Amino acid sequence: MIISDAPSPNFGPRADGKPLNLLILHYTDTQTAFDAMKILQDPARQVSSHYLVDEEGGILRLVPEEMRAWHAGKSSWQGEEDINSCSVGIEIQNPGHGFGYVPFPSVQMTAVAQLCRDIIRRHKILSYHVLAHSDIAPARKKDPGELFPWQELAAQGVGLWPQPTAHDELDGEDMLGNDDEIKSHLMRYGYDMRQPLDVLIPAFQRHFEPEAFYDDANVGIITPRTLTRIKSLVRQRLTLRPKLS
Repeated sequence: MIISDAPSPNFGPRADGKPLNLLILHYTDTQTAFDAMKILQDPARQVSSHYLVDEEGGILRLVPEEMRAWHAGKSSWQGEEDINSCSVGIEIQNPGHGFGYVPFPSVQMTAVAQLCRDIIRRHKILSYHVLAHSDIAPARKKDPGELFPWQELAAQGVGLWPQPTAHDELDGEDMLGNDDEIKSHLMRYGYDMRQPLDVLIPAFQRHFEPEAFYDDANVGIITPRTLTRIKSLVRQRLTLRPKLS
């Protein structure tokens, strides 16, 4: 894996005492990687990321990992609101929903997977702490979006993907129509409970149920499949979390 340096001036110190335990994936929402780099290096824009991966799999390092890049904006996960201080941010070139959203090329995703695995290994980032920008800012962001191959990445050791059991399916059916219970489960996974369900469910689906976007009429609709995946993820998260010594 070859990483080239393209320093951005847009960074600062991480907050004292914040563990680096999140990996946040974005898309650039620009027509080219060069356009993205200009934005990420522009002091007037006050935005940056640690890395930028272009369409051909080239990796640029803009901010050293030990510093706080400005990629998350107003966001929240598991009650933490200074996401920039406890995360590494990767921008992945894609025109996004603003410029004609397209699938991510395989050569690009190979580079993303390699970079993510390296970051995960060095910082011991847990699988359920590999997140989309839309997970941590569901009311504001869609990236990296429903075309991003989260399931393929999880199979390569990057992130968590639902693996429902028959028990998850039964429990999911029991939750149908119980909005408070659904929201409670989403909060247990990490989502911001202050957001309404009609914001949280599309964000969840972009990451964990992209099939909902095959027909826009299904986006935001809570189905038994949606609930089964929520139950599965919460169960997996509880199983995988570190045990206190």
